[in-house]
Amino acid sequence: MSWFAYALICALSVAIMDALSKKALIDNDPYFVAWVRVVFAAPLLLFALPFIEIPKLDRVFFTITSILLPLDVIALLLYLKAINISPLSLTLPFLSLTPVFVLGTSYIILGEKPDRSGIVGIFLVVIGAYLLNVHTIKRGFLEPLKAITKEKGSVLMVIVAFICSVNLNLGKVAVLHSSPIFLSIFYLFILSILLSLIVSFKTKDFFSKIASQKLLFFLIGISMAVMTVTHLKAICLVEVSYMVSVKRLNILFGVVLGTVFFKEANIKERFLGATVMVIGIILIST
Repeated sequence: MSWFAYALICALSVAIMDALSKKALIDNDPYFVAWVRVVFAAPLLLFALPFIEIPKLDRVFFTITSILLPLDVIALLLYLKAINISPLSLTLPFLSLTPVFVLGTSYIILGEKPDRSGIVGIFLVVIGAYLLNVHTIKRGFLEPLKAITKEKGSVLMVIVAFICSVNLNLGKVAVLHSSPIFLSIFYLFILSILLSLIVSFKTKDFFSKIASQKLLFFLIGISMAVMTVTHLKAICLVEVSYMVSVKRLNILFGVVLGTVFFKEANIKERFLGATVMVIGIILIST
């Protein structure tokens, strides 16, 4: 399968997982839903362990994963808090900033240099962000940008986008020092242990919550497992920036799902803004 197919499946899996997670957040806190996303996916990947080759692991692998783990926990909790307190159509588009940040982090970590079309791409990402709240322009030209800072979920997602730009590059290094499937299994297993420790202190009535929405949690786990494997397979086959450009189609998928399942408002302008931002991502990555 080509890197594009892996990245596209990854994008769709992310969008489905986000919609399911937002539904789960109605009755559960972000710590518990973060735990569900990881722990319900880990057993699905563990079934593949007897059928894969265990790579020789070096110091670089363990160093990188030890850095990735706390960053991923922070990003995941902020991500879930963002989609919980704000509409999907006003939070997910700001993941478009990930490749903008990747321009810098990829150069520092991996030495990957984008071409000049990246400047145009960055401009389009900014224009797209402006269009997300263009209905507020009647109160002033800068109001659509000011509206971003007033939406707490949008601000949190900008922070997530930056953390993701670092993690994408670190994740590629970890894959190069192991293998995509092995890293998927190993990393989710360790992450599930870490989140289990956190959620045991943060969430009350833990076991009753698990039993309350088993099917929903299982579907979240499947989506997470598919996303993890296809993400790591894709970044092994192509530069990080190219993979991100396709994966971030999850923004458009997510805006559509937000409209269908959560009846979010001003969807035309938000879809237009998200589309412009995704076009910007493509230009940055080509």
